[in-house]
Order: sequence, then C-alpha cells, then structure tokens
Amino acid sequence: MKKDKLRDLDPAEMRNKLQEIDEQSFRVKFQISMGQTDGLKRMRENRRDRARLLTYLRNGELRGAK
Repeated sequence: MKKDKLRDLDPAEMRNKLQEIDEQSFRVKFQISMGQTDGLKRMRENRRDRARLLTYLRNGELRGAK
C-alpha cells in the first residue's frame, strides 16, 4: 500500500487496516506452510505495511500527548 494512502487514514481506519493485514498474513503463512511459496512476496509487503501503520499510529499518539 502506498504511504500517502496510509497517512490519510484516521486512527480507527488504521486499526481496521492492521486487522486486515494480520488476517492476510495468517492466510499467507498457512499457504507457505502448505508448500505454496508464491506468497513470500506478499508476506514481506504485509510486514512492511504493518510496520508503517504502527509507526503512523504511534506518531499520532505522540502528537496528541504534547
């Protein structure tokens, strides 16, 4: 997912997106364990998107605390 799209989301949407990414990651891990290795690229993308979302959420928390 593009960074610009992630930044435009409000915190509730970010949390929903995190949940979706976690579900997708679970499915991809399951596919990889079944021998379908084409999901490795998607797994990496999910991991990066999840980290970006967590970073944006944390930045929003810190801005709100000041």
